[in-house]
Order: sequence, then C-alpha cells, then structure tokens
Amino acid sequence: MKILIVDDQELVLLSLEKALTDQGYEVERANNIIDAVTKFDDFAPDLLIADMNMPSAPEDEKGYMNITFDEKAPGLDLINYLRNIRKDATPIMILSGNLDEEIIERGFELGANDYMKKPLSLNEIAIRVKRLIGGGSNIKRADTKEKFIQETCIGVVIPCYNEEERLLGDDFKRFVNKNLGYHLCFVNDGSKDNTLEVLKELRKGNEDHISIYDCEKNGGKAEAVRLGMLHLAEQSQFDYIGFLDADLSTDFADFQDLVKTISNSDYQVVSGSRISRIGADITKESARKVISMSINFIIRKTLGMEFRDTQCGAKIMTRKVVEETFQKKFLTKWLFDVEIFMRMRNIYGLKEAQAMLCEKPLNRWIHADGSKLSFKDSLKIIGQIGQIAFHYR
Repeated sequence: MKILIVDDQELVLLSLEKALTDQGYEVERANNIIDAVTKFDDFAPDLLIADMNMPSAPEDEKGYMNITFDEKAPGLDLINYLRNIRKDATPIMILSGNLDEEIIERGFELGANDYMKKPLSLNEIAIRVKRLIGGGSNIKRADTKEKFIQETCIGVVIPCYNEEERLLGDDFKRFVNKNLGYHLCFVNDGSKDNTLEVLKELRKGNEDHISIYDCEKNGGKAEAVRLGMLHLAEQSQFDYIGFLDADLSTDFADFQDLVKTISNSDYQVVSGSRISRIGADITKESARKVISMSINFIIRKTLGMEFRDTQCGAKIMTRKVVEETFQKKFLTKWLFDVEIFMRMRNIYGLKEAQAMLCEKPLNRWIHADGSKLSFKDSLKIIGQIGQIAFHYR
C-alpha cells in the first residue's frame, strides 16, 4: 500500500515517513501542492495525507493546470482539485494544527475522509491509516504511543561551552524522541573539553532532530546564540525559534509552556521569568538578591519597559524577530537579551515593541551548579548596561 504525505515541515515529513514505513507502507513525500500533484500522478498512492497550511507552489506560481489557489487554506485547494476536477476517489486524510471549524467543515465538504488535529501520536495516525486503507503491520509498537507530532515546528538553540558533563544525560534524547516537532541545534562555542565529541554521540540516531553548529573559537554566549538563531532562521519549516541553556535550569516542560503561550497569541517574543513576585525566587542569598534586583531596576529604566527579568536564558520568538534583531553582533557577551529588546524598541517603536513582548513566569527554574555569575561579574554588568544605553540611544 502506498501513501503520499504533503507538508512543508521537514520534521513532520520525516517522522511520518519513518513511522509509516516501519508499518510496511511505501511512502512518498511532497512539500507544496504543485509537487504533490506531480507525485500523485507518478506515484499513484492509495492514501493522501495532507496538511492545510503549506506553500501552494514553488517560486510564487499562481496556478497549475486546473488548480486555482483561492481557498482559505492551501491544502483545501489540493482536495478540491483531486475531488472535483480530477474526480479522483483516493482516500484523503488531513493532518493539521488548524483548528478553525470553518476550515475543518470545508475540508469534509470538499471530500476529505478524515481530519486529524495536531498534536497527536504516531500510534493514532497508524491506527487511522489502517482503518482507511488496510495493510500495514500487525505488530503493535509501544514506542509510537509516546511520540507526538506537535501543532508547530520549533527550533531550539542550545549554546555549549565546556558542557561535556551536562550533556551526558538522556534528557535531550528523551525529549526529541517524544516531541517530533522540535529540533535542537547545539552550538559548540569553541569548547576545550570533549563537548564536541559528546554532541556527535548525542546526535547519532537523532540526525533529523539534533544538529551541531561548531564554532572553532570561543566567542561568548551572545555570539553562539546569535549564530545558532540565524542558522535555524534559514529553514522555513520552523514556526518559532528559541534558545535554552544547556544546564536546563529552565527545563523542557517550562519551555513548552513558553511555546504554547506564543503559539496561542499574537506575541512575537515570549521570555521566561524568574522574579519572585511572579512565581519563583531568583536566589536565597540576600546579598546576591539585592545586586540582582538593583541590576534589574537599572535595566528596566534603560529599556523604558517594566520587564521584570530580561536575563532568563529561555526565550521563544518568531522568525521575523530573529531576522530583524540578530543580524549584527551584540555588544556584550552576557546582556544580549537586553540588546534584543533594545533593538526591537528601535525597530518597532516602544509601544509596538511592548505589545510584541510577553513575560511568562517559570514554574521550575533552578540554579544549576556553576551557573551563577560572581559578584565581580555582576558589577561588570552595570558598566555594560551603560554601554548598551549609550549605543542604542
């Protein structure tokens, strides 16, 4: 039995292709409607699985043969073409994160046989496919129950400098094995230990969901994050791109809360926050807390925004923000988060920038061993804030 999958997100295509191939199906894939029609004719599938939101055609083509792109969602044009113009009866299954009831209803009106809402497990997809066209393996794969295709595709940059020991655990592997809509890009920032070798081992068997951006020389966290974010922004499949510390002081559960917030809102940037008044104390050491709160006060005055915690190392944002704020090197190695917001203020204006930003309280943030800045470093930050204020004003 043959299945054609149509989706513009590589992570979804690769995950579905592997799962269905393991079930014994022959699978072909396409990433736009024009490519899908061509492969439909050549491949003659027994089932079509299509996303609703994808490019209609490469290179901005306006039409193809008898296809016109006038539906509210491009995937509907494909269904309309096959059912009402080609008069083809091949079963069609929609796999989409689009929850618009009007779109769902329109899909069935045009002739779709099934509509699957993301997120859902690979196991459920396999069951639905078998119900529609039969075939497939009778072997029940328990692991597919724990593997989910998310509503969105997320790229996550993880800067690494001498992080060999922190990367030896299974946290990262477990996460990408379960959450198939995520891609982790580890940026090796000129590490002097065996970080690069550990990353290569971590990537084995997870090449689709883990990549390595290797910097020969240490350029600091700001530059590592900047290069990683621009690298992921070149890939159109990602709905959002963010960054996370390798020590997982903000864990994946909290990071997924940030993703959920941005994907269900009009915000362009969602930043994790550790400030005690909105959820979690920064530190139990009173002296350090005084310094931290003082620095935060200076940052707020510099930004002109009541942003309570700019320095949390967990943020998620749109590709647009990445492309417009990460092109130039940051002035500082530690306060690039402040610079991101300053650049947004300069590009969009204060009022619009404030409307684009959301501060999301974290539930589980912890200080990992070795992650705290020294008092000397904290004092240096004050001088760097002045440098930022002077440069961007």
